[in-house]
Amino acid sequence: MNYMTGSVRQLAGLKALVTGASSGLGAHFAEVLGKAGAHVVMAARRRTLLEEQAWYLRGKAIDVEVVELDVTDGKAVEAAFVALGPIDILVNNAGMVRSASALKQTEADWDAVIDVNLKGMFLVAQAAARQMRAVGKGGTIINVASILGVRQGKGVLPYAVSKAGVIQMTKALALELARHAIRVNALAPGYLSTDLNREFFETEAGREMIRRIPQRRLGELGDLDGPLLLLASDASAYMTGSVIAVDGGHLVSDL
Repeated sequence: MNYMTGSVRQLAGLKALVTGASSGLGAHFAEVLGKAGAHVVMAARRRTLLEEQAWYLRGKAIDVEVVELDVTDGKAVEAAFVALGPIDILVNNAGMVRSASALKQTEADWDAVIDVNLKGMFLVAQAAARQMRAVGKGGTIINVASILGVRQGKGVLPYAVSKAGVIQMTKALALELARHAIRVNALAPGYLSTDLNREFFETEAGREMIRRIPQRRLGELGDLDGPLLLLASDASAYMTGSVIAVDGGHLVSDL
């Protein structure tokens, strides 16, 4: 079944909020949900980039609106949910990374990464859950984690710690919110081919990293489409607290 042809619109009539939607994973997730029939709200700090992405998606007949949002600002998050009205699906995707060895990471690096990746994700999930509970229809929250929240990688200590926190937060929220028909699950992508890392993976060090992935390849953005739509739709009605790794088998690779 090809969800990207537009022939399957299992999210028709639903409103989805995607944070960190001005580029990368967030922009892709917005397109996937929109092609599945959802009305998509794209949120990020950079409004100009958001408007460019929205223009692109509207050209594909996707129903989309944008909201400028700093996920680390609790009052701004609350105001955004009041202005947007009820949502059915949250893709909690906003995130960042600061790369440096553990001994060179600064306090500012730590604060910036933890604020966006963990505090920001909690503030948005909390606001969404409060609204979903008040409306009484339930909903689904999808937190974007990483396999680095489970295993280790050099040079990304604050990022890895933040994503481990996201996984634990996902499970804790799932436990508390299940009674309100709110499902909370996480996607944990492995290494994906993007414009930011493509040059590295063409180096010998990058090729060696790829060789350690059991499937012997990087993931593509499209590899996340099926898991995303599973968690966003009623196909996962009996799933909550789950963490789905999409990593080519990286987590089960040999030590």
